[in-house]
Parts: sequence; C-alpha cells; structure tokens
Amino acid sequence: MKYTVENSQKSTVKITMNFNKEEWDAANMKAYEQTRGKYFVNGFRKGKVPKHVIELNYGKGVFYEDALNNLFSDHYYDILEKEKENFTAVGQPELSIGDISDKGASLIATTPVKPDVKLGAYKGINIEKVEYNVKDADVEAELKRLQERNSRLVEVTDRAAENGDTATIDFSGSVNGEKFEGGTSENYPLVLGSGSFIPGFEEQVVGMKTGDSKDINVKFPENYQAEELKGKDAVFAVTLKKLEKKELPEINDEFIKDAAGAESVDAYKKETRERLEKQAKEKGDAETENNIVKAITASAEVEIPEAMIENQMDIMVRNAEYRLGMQYGGIKLADYLKYMGTTMEDFRKGYREQAEETVKSQLVIDKIIREEGIKAEDADVEAKLEEFAKAANKSLEDYKKDVSDSQREYIANDIVINKLFDFLKSNNNMTEKAEKPAEKKPAAKKTTAKKATAEKTDSEKPAAKKTTRKPAAKKAEENKAE
Repeated sequence: MKYTVENSQKSTVKITMNFNKEEWDAANMKAYEQTRGKYFVNGFRKGKVPKHVIELNYGKGVFYEDALNNLFSDHYYDILEKEKENFTAVGQPELSIGDISDKGASLIATTPVKPDVKLGAYKGINIEKVEYNVKDADVEAELKRLQERNSRLVEVTDRAAENGDTATIDFSGSVNGEKFEGGTSENYPLVLGSGSFIPGFEEQVVGMKTGDSKDINVKFPENYQAEELKGKDAVFAVTLKKLEKKELPEINDEFIKDAAGAESVDAYKKETRERLEKQAKEKGDAETENNIVKAITASAEVEIPEAMIENQMDIMVRNAEYRLGMQYGGIKLADYLKYMGTTMEDFRKGYREQAEETVKSQLVIDKIIREEGIKAEDADVEAKLEEFAKAANKSLEDYKKDVSDSQREYIANDIVINKLFDFLKSNNNMTEKAEKPAEKKPAAKKTTAKKATAEKTDSEKPAAKKTTRKPAAKKAEENKAE
C-alpha cells in the first residue's frame, strides 16, 4: 500500500491510500470469507457458495464495502502513527472512494487535524489583575453564620407572630370557592418573611397568635408556574397551630470549641481570616488568569476544525449531566430537558460559542508553551510529590508507590500551566485596570487553561428540582432555572 498526504481546507488533511491488484484482491477475498455465510444461492448450502457465484448473483461489487473497511482499519491508524510528527488527528475522518477497478483501488480519508495557531501579542500587553481583600466584616459574617447554624427553635406562647418566626400552619386554598391542587397542607412550617409563599400570604400571618384562624386573601402572580392559577384571586383558610422563634447561642470560647473546634473566639477569627484570604487569593488568581487567557486569545488566529468544537460540546454536555445528578437528586438530563421544554439539539447549541472559545484558548496556550519551551523538569515533579507526601504524613518513597504514570502526567501538566501563567504575568503589564482596545469584542465567558472551567451559560444552569406544588403559595421563580 502506498499513501499520500496533502493539506485540505479548514484544518484537515487528505490521506489517499492506494492499493495494488494483489492487495485489492486479497481484501475482497477476506471480505468474502467473513461474510459468505449471509448469502443464499439456489443449489448451494448457506456459507458454501463460491465467491464468483455470489458476485454473479449479487453484483461484482458485493464485497467492496467490507473490503474497503478492512483496508481502512488495517492501514489508517498505522499512517497516523507514522505521520505523528507532521500532524495530529483530532476526530474521525470522512471517507470517500477514489478509483476502483480490477487493477486496484484507492480510499480517501479527509481527517480533521490539530490546527496551527498564528499567535498575536502575548507579551507586553496590559492585563487587569484582580484582587479581593478580606475585611473584618467578612470574618464577623462567618461567625454570624456559625451562630445561625447552631441556633434552635423555641416555642412562643406569649405574643403574636413576627417576621423571622417559624409558624406551623394548616391551610386550605380555593379559587372561586373551589379547592385546587397543591393548595392544602397540614402542619406546614413556614418561616415568616422568607418569601416562600406568594406575595401577601406571609404578611397576613404576621400578627396571628397560636390557635388563631383566619382567611387570607391573595392574588397569584401573572407569571405563576401553574397556568390555571395565573393572576387569579385566592382565599386561604389558615390556622396557626404553633409558633417558634430562633434562639441564637451566645458567642464565647465555650461555644466556639463545641461548634468549630477552635480554642477560642480569637483563634476562630484568625483561622477564618486565613481561610478567607486563601479563598480570596484563589478567586483573584483565577479571574486574573481568565483575563490573561482572554487577552492573549483575542488577537490570535486559528482555523478550528468542526470535530474539535463538537468534542468540546460533548464534554460540556457530560459535565452538565454530572452536575444535574449531583445537585438535584440524580435527575437525568433527558428529564431535565423535558421539564425545561427543550431538546438535546438546542441544549448542545447553547454551548457552541463557549466551546469554540474554550478550544481556541487551549490551542493558543499550547502554542505558547511550545514557542517558549515551557516544560516540567523531573526535579519539579519530585518537589511536588514531596509536597503531597508531606501533606499525607508519608515518606516520599512510600507516597510514590501509589502514584501512577497518569497521575505523574497530570502533575507535570499542572506544573507546566503554573509556569506558563508565571511567565505571562511577568512578561505583561498587570494593572489594576487594563486599557481595553476600542475594537475588542465583548468579553468571552470565562475559560482558563488550568482548570478548563467556564461560567455556566443559561442553558447549562440546571433548574430547581421539580416538586409537587406547595401552597399555591410557591413563587414561580422557585421553579425556574437558576
């Protein structure tokens, strides 16, 4: 077999495989031996029909398709291996048939390949550096949240209901005198002022005392999720059965030891500040790196093959499905799409622009790494492993026993990315506010080379888990996509 490779349009190469008479005849014979059992000819037992008889009855080209498929499988991937220094395939090829005759055959594989990138400016440009500062109020807010998490409900019997109280109520709603689905419940714990029920409901519970009953008049919002209730006037017969208020624990050293495991309030505040400062730095660094990627990608030029965009869209859809399962009780993507009234095709389309931006940024990053010769030395990997070993309270030798080659590769890649961003930060003007060129397009959604994370598009954000309607009560917003 002889082959030729030539560049084609939109980051593809055309691989033409030429097979001589002997190779073509052998491929047809192999196809005959593999498939002869499915052909029936009168006078012959099934599977015993001679090759030329099958060709007479079914046509001369009866084995061509199987023969070409076999030749493709036998030779295509060997060609990719031989040509790996010249190009990298990034998707499945489109196959077409060249010439076929008794003297031989040719098969053409048009293969999408990793494109070359024409880099724009990636040094000496202005890039916005993002920093977040931790304030005393942030630490106090964390302390307050700890106090809230450890609060308890205490029954109230000597006053009327107030905002912030938990009112246990029975209610029964009706529209034009008729009850409706989801409008009735018993012993329902409602936090007053939480906005859990439709506007006007909770405000009318405020002022009631335990044992009181009253009719509450409300109007369903025009955008309520239940079509039959939109904009309708409703009456809820409500009985307040129990009233509780939140009681917060006193913040002192004893409470902190019990709730957070810190030695004292001051120790907790110190630990909290350190944690918040670490989170703030990570957040600032991530946003700064996003700004770097956007800046260096904006002026780069690359022709991205469709296969790479489709592959990235596949990854994003799988990630969305995983998040749905984790965040919303195992909901299936198909059920989510049905609930949202959309299709998989439209759902995928919502990722296209983001996928294209992500692929482009990855290609630009890879190109800069090659141009600048950035790599992870063995010493770098060993230092990182030693750091991990120390964190795991193990010796380096013991820790390395459990480290696979793929884990080493991941660590090396992470080192390269960190070196890359160190290089880009030191070779660009990291400013508090970057000068933005007038012609620059609107900022792309966040993509970083390090974690390949991106802001969720509206199509990616899952809806709240669908539930049966609680009091007519529930706002439409609760069941919209977040």
